[in-house]
Amino acid sequence: MVSLILNPKNICSNTFLVQVKRYQSLIALMLSSQTKDQVTHAAMNRLIEHGLTVENILKTDDETLGKLIYPVGFWKTKVKYIKKTSLILKDKYNEDIPNNVKELCDLPGVGPKMAHLCMNVAWGIVTGIGVDVHVHRISNRIGWVKKPTKTPENTRLELESWLPQDLWSEVNHLLVGFGQQKCLPRNPQCGTCLNKNICPFGKKNIK
Repeated sequence: MVSLILNPKNICSNTFLVQVKRYQSLIALMLSSQTKDQVTHAAMNRLIEHGLTVENILKTDDETLGKLIYPVGFWKTKVKYIKKTSLILKDKYNEDIPNNVKELCDLPGVGPKMAHLCMNVAWGIVTGIGVDVHVHRISNRIGWVKKPTKTPENTRLELESWLPQDLWSEVNHLLVGFGQQKCLPRNPQCGTCLNKNICPFGKKNIK
């Protein structure tokens, strides 16, 4: 997850209300899924310039919202998720966001990974490790799980069973960039990886 998302101060003016910062953090995380960091950054800048509050997003028609977030991954679906989520936040949370993982996961387009990251970013509470496809893949390759896991959620549970909790918030930020630049899904750059001598996958892959 990009530093932009991990530090809400980078995407919200300090004069904004705290709850608006939390809302913007949630939206940034929603946009970041299956999207390159620079694309997420650009979309967030456009949204903030447009006015990224619950009230303003609900007043924005879908076509305009789509143009603002394009070309983030699955942008058409995310337009619907953002609108539905914003309406729920208005009706149920007084335009704030939920302060627990369960209720965050009840929002359209929000899963466990996003919910745990949001709790850390928006509320400053570490509730779990945010495991996406990169963290899932790398954890299996380097042997951070006792046995191969099939889903990111299973990987999260495995990692949390042995990693000290004070390190949980660092895992996503550390491994996502590594997965995007070096430990790629296809054709990973094992030959030039500094972990090649201690990584089971790397040792096997460069033979």
